Amino acid sequence: MASSDISEEQRQTTASITLGVLNAVEGDRAVTQRRIAADLGIAVGLVNAYLKRCVNKGLIKVQQVPKRRYAYYLTPKGFAEKSRLTASYLLYSFDFFRQARASCEQKLGEAAANGWKSLILVGRSDMAEIALVCALHHPLRVVAVVDEGAAGQESFASLPLVPRIGAVTEPFDGALITDIADAQKAYDVAVAELGADRVLVPHLLAQAIARPRQSGDEV
Repeated sequence: MASSDISEEQRQTTASITLGVLNAVEGDRAVTQRRIAADLGIAVGLVNAYLKRCVNKGLIKVQQVPKRRYAYYLTPKGFAEKSRLTASYLLYSFDFFRQARASCEQKLGEAAANGWKSLILVGRSDMAEIALVCALHHPLRVVAVVDEGAAGQESFASLPLVPRIGAVTEPFDGALITDIADAQKAYDVAVAELGADRVLVPHLLAQAIARPRQSGDEV
């Protein structure tokens, strides 16, 4: 696969796993692949593949020790790459916050301009937290957060957290999609319940949703 065919999400995933492997090796030269896999939440085979890639790139040196075990060492090149990936991760995280805030501000402003007084957020996520902060700058009240994983008497930032839109007890004018993991499903469910004219999508999530373009959408 050509590098140009790799999505930004795939690049970030690769960088995140590589950084996790380098951090694990720096923290414990005798760390096992099984331990790295458990810490990163990925398969042992994937850890093995990333370790081999790091060795081939000169980022890690491996040495066999007694009892058929291996010790891993970060090379100077490996330390430099770990620093670069750490900085890139922080920059990406900041860029996400900046884009998410701009997206939410734009859509909440649109909601206020349409005369909305209250709304719900569909999706428990970092974007939902950002949307709640942004809502403080608009004449809007968020009455609830909807997330299908909610169970029992839960709350999100002191707001009711409910598993479906029909469980929201207070009246509201519309919904803002804040589900990062499955924006398409959240959008489809919200449109089925409320109609497309009552569902707003931050432009940061719009590319993940197949829907007719509406006026005011970012291009």
